[in-house]
Amino acid sequence: MTDIDSEDTENIEKLVLKESIISAVGLSPNQVQIGIKGDPSIRESVLMRKRYTSKVDTVFEVLEPHLEDLMLNRGIYRIFVGFNSGEVRTNSIFDPLRQEVHDAEKLSDTQYIERQFPRIEYAEKIKLMRDLYATLRASQQYKAMPTYWQNILNRRSDKWQPLEPENIPNILSTVRKLREIEEYYLRNITICIVQGIVRMQFNCDGTQIIDAHNFRVFLEENLP
Repeated sequence: MTDIDSEDTENIEKLVLKESIISAVGLSPNQVQIGIKGDPSIRESVLMRKRYTSKVDTVFEVLEPHLEDLMLNRGIYRIFVGFNSGEVRTNSIFDPLRQEVHDAEKLSDTQYIERQFPRIEYAEKIKLMRDLYATLRASQQYKAMPTYWQNILNRRSDKWQPLEPENIPNILSTVRKLREIEEYYLRNITICIVQGIVRMQFNCDGTQIIDAHNFRVFLEENLP
């Protein structure tokens, strides 16, 4: 590969960061919310897609504390809840490259939770994340990457702070209210403690990506 001088490296770094909708760290400090527009025909058909009570809705009172438990006391660092599909997707620090899919009804069973999700304290989970990243940075494959990418990823690791645990119940406690919005109700939600973001899709086009630290601000500005 042709060597890139330091000035070109810096310019490429800036371009990569500018092109990214959201970085591995999360949203930049001046961003509370990013909206990605989707198919406009979906927006036009909103009134024809009435909200129905899904099986996730029927079990969510029990499911909510279990999801909180997964994020705070077990190996899960990302969850996706699909109200239309009835699925909950999870990513575990114990098997970080794979995503598992669970039936929401099964996740309402305490014994199922105990069998499927090993316990780990939140602080220990964060430490394991840092250890995994340190191992990755020490690998020969990582060091073979272009210098500008190493610079970007190293800075991300140096500045990285996980989502504070108290934010998790604050977010989950609002889900039912978001589901009850007339016409523009919540269809799915993803919470990630690595990037500190909440990704949501409503009954309209596009996706909303919210800084989890400012989630309350988003709700105050967008909920009636």
